[in-house]
Amino acid sequence: MNIQELRRLGVGILLLAGMLLGYATQASAKSGCLACHKGIEDIRDDKSTMMVMIKSLGTPHGDSEGCVVCHGGNPKETKNKEKAHRGSPAALAKAKGPQTFYPDPGAMDINAFTCGQSACHQGYPDRLQKALMNTEAGKIQGNLHTWGIKEVQNHKVPWGNYAVKDGDGPVPTVGTAEYKAYMKDMMAAHKDQFPTELQQIPQPSVEEIEKDPKLAGFTYQRQQCQRCHVTVKGREKRGDYRGQGCSSCHIPYGNEGIYEGNDPTIDKKQKGHLLTHQIQATRKTVVKTTHAEYSGIPVETCNSCHNRGKRIGVTYQGLMEFPYGSPWSEKGMKQPKLHTKKYLFISDDLHHQYNQSRPGNPKGGMLCQDCHTTIDMHGDGNLPGTTLAQVEIECQDCHGTPEQFPWELPLGYGEEFKQDLSKKPARGLASKLLDQTAAFATTYDKGDGYLKTTRGNPFGNVVKKGSKVILHSATGNDFEVPVLKQIKLDDSWKNVDSMVAMSKVKKHNDSLECYACHASWVPQCYGCHVQVNYGKDKKGKPYHDTDWIASGSRRNPDGSTAESPLGTKGIQSPGKVFETRSYLRWEDPVLGINGEGRVTPLMPGCQVVYTVIDRNNKTIALNQVAKSEDERKELGQKRTPLGIDMAPVQPHSVQRKARTCESCHNNPKAMGYGIAGGVFQTRYVEDVVEDLIDQKTGKPIPAPGNYKIQIPKISDLDFDWSTIIKDGQQVQTVGTHWPLSRALPKEMRDAMERTGLCMGCHREMSNAELWAKVSTPGQLTDAQHIEMLNKMLKTYAESRK
Repeated sequence: MNIQELRRLGVGILLLAGMLLGYATQASAKSGCLACHKGIEDIRDDKSTMMVMIKSLGTPHGDSEGCVVCHGGNPKETKNKEKAHRGSPAALAKAKGPQTFYPDPGAMDINAFTCGQSACHQGYPDRLQKALMNTEAGKIQGNLHTWGIKEVQNHKVPWGNYAVKDGDGPVPTVGTAEYKAYMKDMMAAHKDQFPTELQQIPQPSVEEIEKDPKLAGFTYQRQQCQRCHVTVKGREKRGDYRGQGCSSCHIPYGNEGIYEGNDPTIDKKQKGHLLTHQIQATRKTVVKTTHAEYSGIPVETCNSCHNRGKRIGVTYQGLMEFPYGSPWSEKGMKQPKLHTKKYLFISDDLHHQYNQSRPGNPKGGMLCQDCHTTIDMHGDGNLPGTTLAQVEIECQDCHGTPEQFPWELPLGYGEEFKQDLSKKPARGLASKLLDQTAAFATTYDKGDGYLKTTRGNPFGNVVKKGSKVILHSATGNDFEVPVLKQIKLDDSWKNVDSMVAMSKVKKHNDSLECYACHASWVPQCYGCHVQVNYGKDKKGKPYHDTDWIASGSRRNPDGSTAESPLGTKGIQSPGKVFETRSYLRWEDPVLGINGEGRVTPLMPGCQVVYTVIDRNNKTIALNQVAKSEDERKELGQKRTPLGIDMAPVQPHSVQRKARTCESCHNNPKAMGYGIAGGVFQTRYVEDVVEDLIDQKTGKPIPAPGNYKIQIPKISDLDFDWSTIIKDGQQVQTVGTHWPLSRALPKEMRDAMERTGLCMGCHREMSNAELWAKVSTPGQLTDAQHIEMLNKMLKTYAESRK
């Protein structure tokens, strides 16, 4: 008997029990919770397995509607709100029945008794507690590295939002046998990236910070960077409304935070409420509002968090933060802020676009969950120290390569970590789903089999059917996936460029991430200028702001945290952070090597330049940049790289038309030499004064005190922010998590660089006699130029016979 049959049997038993017990309590819909909440939406469709179970579980407690199964409380109390929402958390823990009222049943401290109770999603709360969406271990390590905090160098001290232990050993609690074996080997090879225990990130005292200003990085981290983990609800701003824990993703919140349901107790004008009292999850989980009907988890839900850091959520939508807010609205206003930012639309990811041009595909885009697996989002029961440690998918898992179908690839393809996989067996197809997928997700016809992730788990929604690969989106759409080997066999390349780059130049497939070429743009926010001010404002009041870690650590019996009730600010800590940047770019991303050893786009990670002001409003650190001695030793070079970081990234900005050859091979920025080869912005190391200047000495003519410094110096920054290679040495860090990540090595840059090759032919233009024999009057188009060079190559080949 498989898990689905067991669940059906369990539902039948629960339903029967509910029917037998329901006679005495069938009036609860009128006299129980719904006496006040009449009209509220069922959390799931009335005929769904989940709703049948919920109502059956609620019946023995006097609630045939099942409200108490998730929310607790006393359904028999219909007069007094305080009594209806009262009880002992110990009673629930001892399985004596739901008594405590839980405003948000998904909250982290109580979801084991609600979402994760034995009849429902058991095991998920434990996985989520250890997963990156809760611990944010990688973000903490990456940011504090740029402040020069020694404890995080090479993950020496693993910090997270909360103290967490992985007490059940290195074998994941979920996944196939192949996956578990793969991860066991990966953890053995990268022990620093898979801690067995996390300590809570500390907060030094102001006295300690004044003695060592770089410790202000902890204030910056706790006040600015950690607001998005799932234990807390986050700031109440447009686009940032969400629930806690499981509800962070599975309960709909509109960007405006307005409730559109029918519960009379919820204010429909007050911001900060859920959109509707329904669960969003899979294709079969249909959410109905007064204006729409949809399935799956909208991209915007993910973007309530994924709009900062690597910005992959908003990039997927095509949005790049920009300060201007143009164009004007009909009322003459700038655009409203979203996630506290204004945006410029660049180009959304191919997978997101709403007008697929590929024959046979429907109009509509894909959701984040269509690619990312349950392990990517919920974790696997172990403690990942970085994103790469948790995310199990690669582009080739669905698209394959021109030489191999996805099922012909070995496990680990795309994340080789410099290993030779040529003798590894093909991964094949899966005939069975993971138990979690079979139990809770929409089940699709497997066809010839389910495709597998690079780590060995089946994609429950991607199947092989004959010569086609079909992706079943949670939206309800089905997409035919372009498979590269089939394109090669059919000779159906869109153009010669793609055929040459992907099929003929085999080095590309061996060395590059797919998105090294297909990511059309990358958000590049250069120079993160951070001021942490522990002084007083203009009114004489000491600066302070919300400490998201302290707020999340104060948890109440009902699952709420210090900041989660609507309208609260959470626990405040001394100091306030002010941020700005040097400049923004999106085009021609820099290339480097990622932790897997492949060429990848880079983006400015945390390029922190910090200024710290003490309690007496005195500047004790001005425009300081950390240095990375550990990086210098790893690279084996004389120059110590600055701690500012260019981070390897999968930008989520894929287009069918890839970067041109010239955008890499003839582009000094792409190779790491900086914009235009690093010739700009070379005066960071000195104060720039703009006044009357003696051109012989370069000094100001007005007396000191009668001129101002226009641009203050950053003493150690003798290069443009986009430069990672200067004079043959790496000048800033490239990734801080994995030992393989770094700038492109010299031998690769030398092989790539093709600048100035035009002169191989054009230097002969001064030879009138020779040039007359090979030239054609007028100016050739690019296409004609290419054909001419191709003809020359063939002529040369003929001459050598």
